[in-house]
Order: sequence, then C-alpha cells, then structure tokens
Amino acid sequence: MVLAAGRGERMRPLTDSTPKPLLQVRGKPLMQWPLEALARGGFTSVVVNTAWLGEQISHTFGSHFALQPPSNERHQLSNTEQTEITYSHEGQDFGGALETAGGIVRALPTLGDVFWVLAGDVFAPDFVFSQDAVDRFIASGQLAHLWLVPNPSHNRRGDFGLSVKPGDDAAVGLALNLAPDDRQTRYTYSTIGLYRRQLFAAPYCDIPAGNPQGLKAPLAPLLRAAMDNGRISAELYSGAWTDVGTPERLQSLNQ
Repeated sequence: MVLAAGRGERMRPLTDSTPKPLLQVRGKPLMQWPLEALARGGFTSVVVNTAWLGEQISHTFGSHFALQPPSNERHQLSNTEQTEITYSHEGQDFGGALETAGGIVRALPTLGDVFWVLAGDVFAPDFVFSQDAVDRFIASGQLAHLWLVPNPSHNRRGDFGLSVKPGDDAAVGLALNLAPDDRQTRYTYSTIGLYRRQLFAAPYCDIPAGNPQGLKAPLAPLLRAAMDNGRISAELYSGAWTDVGTPERLQSLNQ
C-alpha cells in the first residue's frame, strides 16, 4: 500500500495545485520512485490511497504501471512486468484523508494477510523491496517490521527505540516504545514497513475492516501498543532517505 492522501501543508504553495506525490524529483513524479522499486522487487499489485487532489494521482498512473526497461534493452513488457494499481479514494468517499491507520483499515479488503506500507512522499531510491524480507517477516510471527533511519534535522528526537542483541551487525531487533524521559537512542520511522492485517484488528484496533464510517485514526498508537507486547520488530536502514516535506528539501534533491 502506497500512502498518498496527505495535504502537504508544509509544501505549500507547491501543493495548492499539485498533490505532493506528483511533485517532480529528478525528472519523475516523487511517487514513481517507490512504484518502480516495488516493481523491481516483483510486487505488482499496489493499493494507493488518495484524498487531496487525488484525481490527479489516478489520472497520472492509471490502473497499470509499467516498469520501463533500461534503454539498451528493447522488449515488449509482459503482463507480469506491469503493476496493477487500485485506489482507495478517501477524499471522494469521505471528504478528506482518514490518517494512516484509518486509511489502511479502509483498504484492508483489498490487501492480503501480509503487505508493505510506504509513503508516496518519501525518497529512498536505494531501498530494496525483496521477497526474502517478506519471508523472514512471515516466519517471525511479528505484527509489523519497521525500517528505521538516523534522525533527520527536522526530527531530532526520533520516534522509536531499537533493542539489538550485542554483536548483531544486521541491527535487527525489537522496536521499543520508549517513555518520554528514557534516554535510550531513538530512531525515525522511515514510513517503510511490513504489516500483518492482525495489527488492524482487536485488541489493537477497533475499526471494522473497510472502515465503513470513514473514521480517522493515526498509526502510532497501534504500533506503540504492539511494541509494549513485543510484537513489532525493526531494523536500521542506512541508505539515502529523505522525507520530502518542504520546498527546501525538494529543491535540495533536485539540485
């Protein structure tokens, strides 16, 4: 699931007439970067939620997205190389975005038991969406697996802690819901994660699948409650990563 429903208030005036996922980054719409990365990983069924100027997003990408082959390779794209895109139009259905958890629950009927969730306005060009990561997550039995990044200047405090066994070079462990006065190192949630649909049911979430009433709900409380039960794993990601949240960050990427 690609999250693309936000208003992009901090990106105004650029987002007054263009949804943030369609702003150009290095010659292509920002949201095209994760769509291409998912396709390269073999994930060819994507749900996109929209709200603000959402019709522009569905008009731009349509119902199918084709990963273009390198310029030195000429061949006809097969159906297996095309990504099928379905949309959850929260703006059309409810007049606005349902926040992250509300939007995911709204889309649950179109998602599988295990699925990726990522933001359409984050630039992580080197991130690899792999089936191996999915298989490890399924085997773990956890409710979610998050990729965390070093804290950027606009989020110095970070979001979650990470408990890693000594000597574990992979920096993989349990995500921690740290108390405000806890001095353990915090990291920023990259907005890239693997999820089980069980996280969006009792006891963590009381919104019915499909969210028929269009209830707004943030994701962080669900994650923190599950962290308290040791049900969320995480790992550090050290590749290029930018939350494209302001015109200045967009300009920096395009320089």
